[in-house]
Amino acid sequence: MSDGEIRTSREERILHIEVDRSDKMNGFTPEMFDALSDALSELDSDPTLWVGLFTFAGPNSTAGLDLPRFAASFQSGERDETAEADDRVDPFALRRRCSKPIVMAVQGVTFTVGIEMMLAADIVVAADDCRFCQMEPRRGLAVFGGGHVRYIERAGWGNAMYHLLRADEFGAERAKEIGFVQEVVPAGSQIDRAREIANEICANAPLAVQEIKRGASVYLDQGEAAAFGEIPKMRAKTASSKDFVEGIASFREKRPAKFSGE
Repeated sequence: MSDGEIRTSREERILHIEVDRSDKMNGFTPEMFDALSDALSELDSDPTLWVGLFTFAGPNSTAGLDLPRFAASFQSGERDETAEADDRVDPFALRRRCSKPIVMAVQGVTFTVGIEMMLAADIVVAADDCRFCQMEPRRGLAVFGGGHVRYIERAGWGNAMYHLLRADEFGAERAKEIGFVQEVVPAGSQIDRAREIANEICANAPLAVQEIKRGASVYLDQGEAAAFGEIPKMRAKTASSKDFVEGIASFREKRPAKFSGE
C-alpha cells in the first residue's frame, strides 16, 4: 500500500469513495490524488450516480501530504503545469468542481489537505475525536489547496487568519462553530451518518439538487448578480423535467416521489 489506494463502490445511486493508506495515516501521495480525481470525475460524469460519499479508512482522515514525495515537483513548478492541463474534477475544486453533491466523513487526525478537501465538499460529518490543523507554515510552506480562500468563505477573515497564521490545532466543536463541519457525532458513527445524509439527498430530484449546487457555485465564483442571473436557467431546466411532473403527481397523490433524473 506504499502509494495508497482510492477504492470506489456503488451503493445504488451513491458512489462511495474511500481513501486508504491507513498504515501511513492516509498521508497523500501523487498517485492518490490522481486516482481521487478519476473517482470524482466518474461521479461527475455518470448520470446514474447522484451523490458522492467520501470517507477515509482507519482511525484518521489524513496526516496531510507525504511531503518528500512532493518536494521536487513543488520546487520545480511541475505540478502546477500538469494541473493546468488536467480537465478532471479537482479534489480541491480549484480547477473544476464536481456537479454532484459530496458528503464527507472525517475522523481523528485531519490535517492540511484533509481540511482543504473537506472544505471543497458540500456537507461534512465529523467524529468527535477529530483534530484539525493547517500546519503548512510549520513546514515552511503556504497553503496550496485553497485554504487561504475557503477559510475566509466559511469562517470570515479574523477566524481564517487566527487558524491559518498560527497553524494551531483545534477540535470538532470548534470546526462546527466556524462552519467547517455541519454535524459532530460520536467517533465510529461518522460514516454511517454521512451515508444517511447521502441517502436523504438521493430521495430528492437529482437535476434540482445539481442545479442548486451549480447556481450556488456561480455565486462563489462570480458573485451575487451572476448567481441571481442563473435563476431563469435553473427554472427552465428543472420545470421542464420529467422529475418535476413526477413531483407534482406525487404531491397530488400524497405519496413519495420516484425520481428518475430526467
